This record gives sequence, structure tokens and C-alpha cells, in this order.
Amino acid sequence: MQFEGAVIREQGVTFAVVVVKRQVLDNPTFANQAINSFRPAFPGLPIVLMGQDSSGRPKWFGRQDLARFLANTPLGAIPWRRYTMN
Repeated sequence: MQFEGAVIREQGVTFAVVVVKRQVLDNPTFANQAINSFRPAFPGLPIVLMGQDSSGRPKWFGRQDLARFLANTPLGAIPWRRYTMN
């Protein structure tokens, strides 16, 4: 499986961000399942999910402090890359 994501190190905290479909974020059960499914790609790191609405506005799901930080970060400043996970 390939997906878009990023590893961010900020203020002594390292965490991962993964792009998912927006509807995943609308259901906390699905969002938590998605986070758990990405844990093998980012062992030991907190994971935040990002989905976008039809106008491209991001929505974040995960640890509240990290989601707040990301909400104030331009998407272009995130070091996105493609990951492959078996």
C-alpha cells in the first residue's frame, strides 16, 4: 500500500502525519482504526491524520496538541513524501 505522509520534528516532538480520505475523519472509530493501521510504518510515533474537504481545507485528527499545531502550519511547509507499507 502506498500513501502520502510526513514525519515532523518540532519543539522536541517527532510525529507522523498521514493523508486519508476526509470521510475517515468524520467517524472517530474509523479514524482510530486508520491510525492503528499506519503504526507499522511509524513505530513509536504519534500519528495525526489529515483529510481535505472539496475546497482543499484540511481537517486533522489525532493528538490535540499536534492537531492544533498542524492547523496553524501551511500545508506547503509539511515535508510530504510517498511511503510504501506492506
